[in-house]
Amino acid sequence: MTGRTPARFTADDYRARMERAVRAAGDAGLAGLLVAPGADLVWLTGYAPPAVTERLTLLVLTPDRDPVLVVPALEAPDAAAAVGAPALTLRDWTDGKDPYAATSALLDTGGRYGVSDEAWALHLLRLQKVLPDSSYASLTEALPMLRAVKDAAELELMAAAGAAADATYEEIRAVSFAGRRESEVGADLAGLLRRFGHSQVDFTIVASGPNGANPHHEVGDRVIEHGDMVVLDFGGLKDGYGSDTSRTVHVGEPTDEERRVHDLVREAQEAGFRAVRPGVACQEVDRAARAVIADAGYGEYFIHRTGHGIGVTTHEPPYMIEGEEQPLVPGMCFSVEPGVYLPGRFGVRIEDIVTVTEDGGRRLNDTTREMVIVD
Repeated sequence: MTGRTPARFTADDYRARMERAVRAAGDAGLAGLLVAPGADLVWLTGYAPPAVTERLTLLVLTPDRDPVLVVPALEAPDAAAAVGAPALTLRDWTDGKDPYAATSALLDTGGRYGVSDEAWALHLLRLQKVLPDSSYASLTEALPMLRAVKDAAELELMAAAGAAADATYEEIRAVSFAGRRESEVGADLAGLLRRFGHSQVDFTIVASGPNGANPHHEVGDRVIEHGDMVVLDFGGLKDGYGSDTSRTVHVGEPTDEERRVHDLVREAQEAGFRAVRPGVACQEVDRAARAVIADAGYGEYFIHRTGHGIGVTTHEPPYMIEGEEQPLVPGMCFSVEPGVYLPGRFGVRIEDIVTVTEDGGRRLNDTTREMVIVD
């Protein structure tokens, strides 16, 4: 995660997020939260340290005191300039001092705390050495839905990121594919994402021909040939919020089987989207998409979950997968991306980001899901 979130968020917005996080921690039986540099810290405070170093930076959220950000003295001016800083107390420390002793004074000696996934083991182990009776839980396990429900401003940013990814797809359709390496088309995708406002490109999958049967192939040196199916999956961060979309194009005219499989995946993607509505368990989205593919005899070739959450990171809870009983809530954003992968031959994936509305779902990607022929 790089940079700060847009100035449209105010100190009051960050204060409300931190208060909500403290309440959620209490409901989960935690004494508080310890948040290291990363996506959670940016979302809660608007602050991203200028560099990730071995020096301890830690946001301490507990119900008995205002939020405290423990920060190295040399980075305190940057922390004080963050939009959310007025909602915080900054406690800086200088080299040669013990930041763990200072941090431990903010915690209960025997408390159990949720810790952000980005926290270094080095810091956690040293803190635990000072507080040997304390214990810790991963935020992903303890509070998986902390960032899942987006407010109106966040949804606006998600929609803008989706529109930028859509513009990227519309442009990439016009480039030459045949005779070029996957890596060259991937570079085109990355350049287009940045042209349309992305500050960070997280992935550009260009999987041609048999490489399309590997869902995470990304890009390689294979030269794309006439007659190839090509899976395109790309996204990143625009103004601090994520995009992620997949379309599968064909170089020249496809075979009847290729059209049939593409149409099948499109129908499955539509079924998954139609399953989205408040109160429905996440797994029902997966079941709806998977049933279409399984009924057509291709079930064994759909080898991944139907979707993942997205927000200030491009992959986060909730997950559209069998066994996930978390109900959908208005404001959640996640992908719906079924696929069929035929080993040694080709693959097809179609993906939109969808947000839950009061009465259903809304796509944040609007490009055609029909088969597109490229040169």
